[in-house]
Amino acid sequence: MGKKIWFLTGNLGKVKEAKQHLQKLGYDVEQLVVDVEITEPQADNIKAVAEAKITQALPHLPNENDMLLVEDAGLFIEHLNGFPGVYSAYALNTIGCNGVLKLLAHLESEDPVMNGQMRSAEFQAVAALWTGEGIIFGNGICPGWISQKIDGEKGFGFDPIFIPFDLDAIGKPLAPGNYGETSTHGATFAAVELDKKQLFSHRMRALNDLISQL
Repeated sequence: MGKKIWFLTGNLGKVKEAKQHLQKLGYDVEQLVVDVEITEPQADNIKAVAEAKITQALPHLPNENDMLLVEDAGLFIEHLNGFPGVYSAYALNTIGCNGVLKLLAHLESEDPVMNGQMRSAEFQAVAALWTGEGIIFGNGICPGWISQKIDGEKGFGFDPIFIPFDLDAIGKPLAPGNYGETSTHGATFAAVELDKKQLFSHRMRALNDLISQL
């Protein structure tokens, strides 16, 4: 097995996604659980949050020759001025998916193109990796829109209300209303298989950005 990467997260869904992607590239991914609280700074960008987490977790790395991965992501809704953004975890635990749908309830149309424009949102992710010599960062964005109802049980977080825009032949997101080579056909992230989700995933794009720097 290749070099070990310890992934600091309490979310087993994230671990599964990272394993499926990084093991293909020769990395052995395992979840890192620490017995101390890792605090999140009140920052206005997710890169600062990821950097703070990895700095706190480094003393708990099981083997100094291993690598340490931290990922932070957020859902940024255009009509809500980027909310919940860096506060996505808090928003999920308080108002949840239903709460977000209520905030956007007045923005509904029978036209899917209009919905894509009025309810536009994007997932942003930053992956921070301690290589043994320093921290490198990878960035990923997945644009899309907020659905009108909760759908699907396969994902986690805000996946049940997020529909990604279609992708063209080289994986580039298209504007609302354009049909691409890759599509969920209006299904949310929580209603498609993991292999399909990873074609769009902001987390996978952030990890790919990281790997390209190694």
